[in-house]
Amino acid sequence: MMRLKIIISPVCCLLSLLLLNQVDSGRILRTIKERVRDLQLQKNKQLLMTLMASSYQPLQHVKEAWIHQPLDHFNRQDVSTFPQKFFVNEAYWQHPDGPVFLFIGGEGPIFEFDVLAGHHVDMAKKHGALLLAVEHRFYGDSINPDGLKLDNLAALSSQQALADLAVFHHYISQSFNLSHRNTWISFGGSYSGALSAWFRGKFPSLVYGAVASSAPVKAQLDFSAYNNVVGLSLMNKAVGGSEKCLAKVQEAFVAVEAALMGGNSSQVATDFNCCQSPKNLDDEIELMQNLADIVMGTVQYNEEGVLLSIIELCGVMTNTSELYKGDMEAYNRLVKLSEIYRSTSEEACLDISHEKTLKDLMDTSLHASKRAVRQWTYQTCTEFGFYQTCEDTTCPFSGMLTLQTQTKLCATVFGISQHSLPARTAFTNSYYGGDNPHTHRVLYVNGGIDPWKELSVIQSRTEEGDEAETVFIADTAHCADMSSGRVADRRSLKKARQDIEKHVGSWLRTAALEKMEKPAA
Repeated sequence: MMRLKIIISPVCCLLSLLLLNQVDSGRILRTIKERVRDLQLQKNKQLLMTLMASSYQPLQHVKEAWIHQPLDHFNRQDVSTFPQKFFVNEAYWQHPDGPVFLFIGGEGPIFEFDVLAGHHVDMAKKHGALLLAVEHRFYGDSINPDGLKLDNLAALSSQQALADLAVFHHYISQSFNLSHRNTWISFGGSYSGALSAWFRGKFPSLVYGAVASSAPVKAQLDFSAYNNVVGLSLMNKAVGGSEKCLAKVQEAFVAVEAALMGGNSSQVATDFNCCQSPKNLDDEIELMQNLADIVMGTVQYNEEGVLLSIIELCGVMTNTSELYKGDMEAYNRLVKLSEIYRSTSEEACLDISHEKTLKDLMDTSLHASKRAVRQWTYQTCTEFGFYQTCEDTTCPFSGMLTLQTQTKLCATVFGISQHSLPARTAFTNSYYGGDNPHTHRVLYVNGGIDPWKELSVIQSRTEEGDEAETVFIADTAHCADMSSGRVADRRSLKKARQDIEKHVGSWLRTAALEKMEKPAA
């Protein structure tokens, strides 16, 4: 067996943090996701400074570490490796028999704060757990210098990532002299939430239980349901939505599309302060996608303090201001939303260049690995789909956002035939079980206004006798449960965290009882 190398060094610098770039269909939605993570990092830094001011030095307990993983776990003849980064926090560990809490990285870098802050860290304090965070292959720093070249991307898959976790489990167990008495619980959100569930499903002897927050465990090529939920959320009165709000959003996109189709693309570009006038249909589609992203990002990250909340967005779309009178009322309100986005994101103009999108996807430099757009697009082409289309009549945006236009990138950038995509997503669902995975001791956590819940496991989908454990959080957004509690949190979110704590506590108690009955190895 290949010997794994590990290098451990103290975490020394908070200011070198990099922004996380999780990826969805459009450029602006990616930017909003960056800002969500950046805001979380800023809050965590403030918390850390407060703790340090009180003479507590949490960073002293955090170490950055590396192992060299096999590049291809399923080809014994390939001896190539890549470096994989992880963090360790022993501050709360009740040595030697305390549990292990594993935070699984997704489509972006991990940070030292992944073992310093968050709901899983709060629970680790309570249960005396060893905290670990491991970076996904080919994201962040866990990549070889030539890793993004097309020939190497074949080694980027969720199956390989799960094999990485299994090897990582073995290494950590040896390094810290762990035994069957150390109960492993995995945590993840969004794609990494799916990995958390799948790790438990594929390696049940390694991880005793798994928390999967906002986890899209079902691959779906045409994810039109995403925008259907966006529309429903815009009507949700509990979060500030209304039927009028949805109607105005729909009216605005109809007006923009009509202007483009009527040959007024230059005027539209001027109105929305685009960086360039559309040169062709592809640029016009980029514009429509970016405008949709502003609304999509608002719904997906409602009340996270980034951009707008739903109640604020609907305020812009429905207020009775004299500024918005006349035939172009809804159109002008969307222009205002675009202005708010650009001012809060400090973007001088709205970039709608499809040529630039392709250039970013073709970038194989290590700098591009931090942005993650090339890697995640490859995984959507080869495994998941997740294309947030607007061809369904329930979509509040433009019918220009088609499956054809989105999957065309697979062929253009990676040479992956569009005709092969249905079979690829079907294999993923066959391999993992889709949204009926029959996993045991996996807790699926979902928010009521989160569009990604459509591809997860929720209470209404469980069959009689199914052992799926679920927490459904009414009126909350994507991965809201993963952060530490705040005073302003909704009652449903506070209750959900209590429910998650009860499940994790119950697993650990059950594991302890089982181990009392099991003789030491």
